[in-house]
Amino acid sequence: MNGLLVLDKPAGMTSHDVVNRVRRATGEKSIGHLGTLDPMATGVLPLLLGKWTRLAQFFSSAEKAYTGAIRFGFGTDTYDVEGEPAALPQPLTQTLEELRDLASRFRGEIEQMPPPFSAKKINGVPAHKLARAGKEVPVKAARVTVNRFELTEMEGETVGFVAEVSAGGYIRSLAHDLGRLAGCGAHLTELRRTRAGVFTLDQTMSLETMEMLASRGELEAALPHPRTVLAEMPSVTADLATAGRLRNGMAVNLPEFSSAPLVKIFEGQRHLIAIGKRIAGTLMQPIVVIG
Repeated sequence: MNGLLVLDKPAGMTSHDVVNRVRRATGEKSIGHLGTLDPMATGVLPLLLGKWTRLAQFFSSAEKAYTGAIRFGFGTDTYDVEGEPAALPQPLTQTLEELRDLASRFRGEIEQMPPPFSAKKINGVPAHKLARAGKEVPVKAARVTVNRFELTEMEGETVGFVAEVSAGGYIRSLAHDLGRLAGCGAHLTELRRTRAGVFTLDQTMSLETMEMLASRGELEAALPHPRTVLAEMPSVTADLATAGRLRNGMAVNLPEFSSAPLVKIFEGQRHLIAIGKRIAGTLMQPIVVIG
């Protein structure tokens, strides 16, 4: 099965657990997710199925949007509610307006330190595996862009928020660093991804719906139409002879007259066979061949 599946991930599962559920339901072994979600997190989790995993490079810079809640008073070793307290509790003394002022310091391009418990790899090993083994986790700061980080309401020592961050940004780190600025520590207690790139909650399906459709053989028809995916690339249809040359890696002329540098090339209405790079005019070189 080739295509894009956008799930609403439930809490209590890793992204890898979700992939395993999809593998069992569909029988498709080749599945890749476009940005992991922590076990406690819910929301938009796009998956590429089958030969479409070759398209992952075109989604790598997608911005993510979230809602959630931060508990002030102490930090944890994982920067979220599933970790162990990292210090004795301290009282929160700031008002919501004062916390909003602190949160505004994180907007824009910032240097962010990833959590020690994360999927970020260090010499090929996920950081969380090193951390759980009690080993040093030499994570390095990364440049990320925070387009939005707004605190919405406050109840006791828990504050709600909405956030929009570039690829590679960690909401757990935002919560942790905000707690340090507040002087009392903080950790993430809730997180829901509402958007991943162009994919929103409205486009998701539950794991249960996915499994039901897969059991009926109806899942592939329920996936987004291939021509709607990677909408920034125009679509063009190749005839049988041209499609054969594309599959062999040959440059071809196609009836696509825009100036877009990359195009989606189809055989028929739904069968995506390649991503082509415009060499000049209508001459396209396949850079990813789907088949």
